[in-house]
Amino acid sequence: MSAPHSVVELASVTREYPGVTALAGVDLTVRRGELAAIIGPSGSGKSTMLNVIGTLDRPTAGRVTIDGHEIAGLTDRQLSALRAQSIGFVFQQFHLAEGVSALDNVADGLLYSGRGLKDRRHRAAAVLERVGLGDRIHHRPAELSGGQKQRVAIARAVVGEPALLLADEPTGALDSTSGKAVMDLLNELNATGTTILVITHDQGIAESLPRQVAMLDGRVQHDSDHPDHSDRSDDPDASTTQMGAAC
Repeated sequence: MSAPHSVVELASVTREYPGVTALAGVDLTVRRGELAAIIGPSGSGKSTMLNVIGTLDRPTAGRVTIDGHEIAGLTDRQLSALRAQSIGFVFQQFHLAEGVSALDNVADGLLYSGRGLKDRRHRAAAVLERVGLGDRIHHRPAELSGGQKQRVAIARAVVGEPALLLADEPTGALDSTSGKAVMDLLNELNATGTTILVITHDQGIAESLPRQVAMLDGRVQHDSDHPDHSDRSDDPDASTTQMGAAC
């Protein structure tokens, strides 16, 4: 049973691939309205964590509950519906359709909502205004700067008002000024109630957020929300077999 007011719950989550343990008994709870960073070097397990939380991958063992839904009991079709309704994704490389306007890129975030095109565009225009691109709604990606493209991608991710926004290295392809503007926008969205997890290797970005969850070798090494949490990999009662870690 999901704890009240939590959007993400991982309980003893493990993800194994042949010869590699990408996640090793991870416990994590993210409450509604939180803004947190999952930080770690390449190979730490943070990208696998993103895939599991985003329901793009299923764990080998453990329990994953997203927005009150335990994913083990869901079919692939039900998982797709959960992603469409409850999770927004922002990626480093934007993933915008080059041939269409910012308005229709954002409206595509509502394709599976059952709404008509007019309603989707109306909602998209409102969100683009909210992220500071009200004067760029008819511009195509090639006519936008990198920072503006990421704002379009964020607008697309939140237009359906998901319970959770997952931002994977959202400033990785941007210069420092555009990157700061994107982080300021994420903070503004969080201030209005959006729950946001930022996956990053950038210590500066992580430290600017209210909570930091540090990953190493597939385990939570440190969680600023639980400062007494420590990596149990050196505990003789914990598992001592770690074949490797995936990013």
